[in-house]
Amino acid sequence: MKTQEVCAQTRALMEEFLEKAALKAGDIVVVGCSTSEITGCRIGTNSDPDVAEAVFGVIYEYILKNGLYLAAQCCEHLNRALIVERAALPGAEQVNVVPQPKAGGSFATRAYAHFTDPIAVEEIKADAGIDIGSTFIGMHLKKVAVPIKLDTRSIGGAVVTAARTRPKFIGGSRAVYDEKML
Repeated sequence: MKTQEVCAQTRALMEEFLEKAALKAGDIVVVGCSTSEITGCRIGTNSDPDVAEAVFGVIYEYILKNGLYLAAQCCEHLNRALIVERAALPGAEQVNVVPQPKAGGSFATRAYAHFTDPIAVEEIKADAGIDIGSTFIGMHLKKVAVPIKLDTRSIGGAVVTAARTRPKFIGGSRAVYDEKML
């Protein structure tokens, strides 16, 4: 898989995702990314720092340009902990781990290296998310997650899914809801 192709697919993904996710500055986007899956291998078997750098670089560029925060999900070897900027989660309970390509994954490793003040946390409630390669980001989204139908359905060999969140409906049949929040 050529880096230029990965970057082009990731750009297309981010443009479509940001258009459909209706995010606002300060929102948190969780991204789980299996570079093994992107390269056509089974998840967790071929962590690729070069692919991670390409994908991370594009995603982070769009995140910063839109005033958002990125939460990079680590792999299962770190119990899917997340790497975030400290400013995204003031007062969060930090855990002590530094991701590596084979323990945390190459994408989270890139995030840790590039963030200004990275911390690792065990959980988060993000506003939206992108799952590249079936990494299972759902546990890190606010209730209620709403799938985003994307035309960009893969990066390399990795299946891509995405979701945004919306507030819960409460109140029953007589309730009136804010249409802008749907």
